Amino acid sequence: MPLEIAETAGTVQGALQEILQTNRHASGRDGVTAVKMWPAKLPQFAPFPSALTGVLKDALKARGIDRLYSHQAAAFELASHGRNLVVVTPTASGKTLCYNLPILNALVQSPEARALYLFPTKALAQDQLAELDRWTEGLGDSLRTFTYDGDTPQDARKAIRARANLVLTNPDMLHTGILPHHTRWQRLFENLRYVVIDELHYYRGVLGSHLANVIRRLRRVARFYGSEPKFLCTSATIANPQELAAALIEEPVKLMDECGAPSAEKCFVFYNPPVVNEQLGIRRSYLNETRRLARLFLRRGLGTIVFANSRLAAEVLVTYLKQDTAGALPSSDAVRGYRGGYLPLERRKIERDLREGRLKGVVATNALELGIDIGSLDVAVLAGYPGTIASTWQRAGRAGRRQGSAAAVLVASSAPLDQFMVQNPDYFFARSPEHGYVNPDNLQILLSHLKCAAFELPLREDEKFGNVGLKTLCAYLEEGGFLHRSSDGWHWVSESYPADAVSLRSVSSDNFVVIDTTAAPRVMGEVDFSSALATVHEGAIYLQDGAQYHVERLDYDDRKAYVHAVQSEYFTDAIDYTRITILEAFERDALGPAIRSHGEVRVNTQVVGFKKIKFGTMENVGSGKLSLPEQEMHTTAFWLTLPHALLEQLPYTNDEKLNGVHGLANAMRAIATLLVMTDARDLGVATGENSQGEPPGAPQPSQAQSSPSASPVTSQAALAPRSSLPVECFEPNIYLYDKYPGGIGLSEPLFRLGEPLVRDTRTLIAGCACKSGCPSCVGPEGECGSKGKEVAMAILERLVGRASD
Repeated sequence: MPLEIAETAGTVQGALQEILQTNRHASGRDGVTAVKMWPAKLPQFAPFPSALTGVLKDALKARGIDRLYSHQAAAFELASHGRNLVVVTPTASGKTLCYNLPILNALVQSPEARALYLFPTKALAQDQLAELDRWTEGLGDSLRTFTYDGDTPQDARKAIRARANLVLTNPDMLHTGILPHHTRWQRLFENLRYVVIDELHYYRGVLGSHLANVIRRLRRVARFYGSEPKFLCTSATIANPQELAAALIEEPVKLMDECGAPSAEKCFVFYNPPVVNEQLGIRRSYLNETRRLARLFLRRGLGTIVFANSRLAAEVLVTYLKQDTAGALPSSDAVRGYRGGYLPLERRKIERDLREGRLKGVVATNALELGIDIGSLDVAVLAGYPGTIASTWQRAGRAGRRQGSAAAVLVASSAPLDQFMVQNPDYFFARSPEHGYVNPDNLQILLSHLKCAAFELPLREDEKFGNVGLKTLCAYLEEGGFLHRSSDGWHWVSESYPADAVSLRSVSSDNFVVIDTTAAPRVMGEVDFSSALATVHEGAIYLQDGAQYHVERLDYDDRKAYVHAVQSEYFTDAIDYTRITILEAFERDALGPAIRSHGEVRVNTQVVGFKKIKFGTMENVGSGKLSLPEQEMHTTAFWLTLPHALLEQLPYTNDEKLNGVHGLANAMRAIATLLVMTDARDLGVATGENSQGEPPGAPQPSQAQSSPSASPVTSQAALAPRSSLPVECFEPNIYLYDKYPGGIGLSEPLFRLGEPLVRDTRTLIAGCACKSGCPSCVGPEGECGSKGKEVAMAILERLVGRASD
């Protein structure tokens, strides 16, 4: 493993040399564990295509472009010949021109032609509008570009529908504001030639499954008006971009993954905070280490972006870095935060200040992971492993453009997945990024969009919508009073507006508004529904751009949180409690002496309290109790039942066995995310009693469904009370459940992968150097007890040994 960086001129290399010299450890498990270098790459050019119109050639030359990169020219030829296309090239490689050129060419040649651009966020659409506006001067009235989203003024919408030949929007607005009102968009749909899906890799899991159904509805409406648009997609590097694109549009797609753009010299460093307590396996705080490294880069004047995996972590880091750079950088606002929840105008200002060099540093969540133009940054510091290889590369790629040098530093947290990656860097660098999977025929998602499709146009009997029997689904909706059957099909008869009831991104579309009452009341931000109860409950410290606000009151019914500015020495972290009830087991099978199952479950979650965490030391300085509304969700889960007979063989107390089961669940979740290649945030973990002690072979689902006294189950945030699990029939289940209503298809693959799941979990725990458990394997000793690791290993030895017999 090379740990040297060549001495070259430039402050990026100087900063990296300082990091290497002061953060090497003989063990190879702490400090800098890997350094990977990539040399600069020269460009490959191609002449302008012969089919490119003269006005476009002149516009390109006016911008200093007298030839194209090879992949841009190839994409133009394929798109111009009517091929569906997905372009997969690195950040800052000119992907935008791959779809802009053929589409602008078509608009110039055919005044009636129309194009629709889909971006995952409003910010990306605004960014692309600024890029297209640069073309307007050269193309004149041939290009009439407008954004159409929730921020578009009502009085402008009619003019846009009548006049625009290139509409920039997002899947949410297409779903709720365009397709249900397609008669107002007749000119667009009659002449729709191209649809662009930017940042294709973003559409995985739930959002991707929804988008696939929105595309089904789009193509259905376009066919009604006589058009068959072609799809041009762009994506960051994932393992199956061609497969994902084909799944989303349900047509063959050509892959273009050879890049002709130049790239700067790049360096990727893996850094593992050193252990400060070997007995407990406790490492230095990864947030404090991220702060230290980012401060080093910022004080050298390097443009730095810091990525955090949560809003809370982002705001804590903004607070730290503002303090650290006060007086050291020219402006007191040289470091800003950036995340969802900031108001749109504030986010646009931060993006503009980054592009124009007024900001030296920004701390962001995944909101800046996508391709918003933020100018040239020198360094990306990742506070924790993002959860997928694809996201890691995407964040690292935000530093460095086409010239000079750039660096990325991954600072590992104590989470098992982080530790696995930094201690096995070859696994990361040699492995292809994750696959992007969608499940558009998820029954809950499909039914929701079938309602929307029927509202838009009657459903014919011979029509195909998904891969599920249309007649059966329509008959079900007819029974519910949504559809009426006639001789030519099914018609929408309900008075409801179905698109409003379907959120593409979350369980609920209701956001909570945050109102600052320090002076005159003002709206300062918003929080999505799923996060609100954990972040803006009464007594919480709400953080925004490094400032602290105390939440005085949460108005749950009106979706408002009232806060006032304070100077707090601590921030708050919510504690939640989860209960799972098994509704139906789809399959069961033996896994050694245990039983693996997957099926339908009901998950009830409630925020029951919060901890007060001191800035800097991260010590727990207090707590509070809460009683907030319980949230209920039906989803799918994989669960592993550990029979009473197996646990009875273990020479430990029942409390020690329970601690071992909790520790085993923590480690299994980390391995499960790797095996099914999903984001850890999509997979929940819990433990609970197996239906009041019934044997694993008993008809558990029906009994669990009929029993109102379902056993308590715990999430990672709060352990179940010991008294809730009967000593005489202790037989726990370990649940790994999909964190989306109806499930997103993770539980069945986990059921099939039961043997490698327990085998790799054993490898993870056995390979950890701690003595009795730590955050990098089963969890800290304070949560899993002094015997937690030992018990988890004893269970796994029995499972792995017999599962392989």
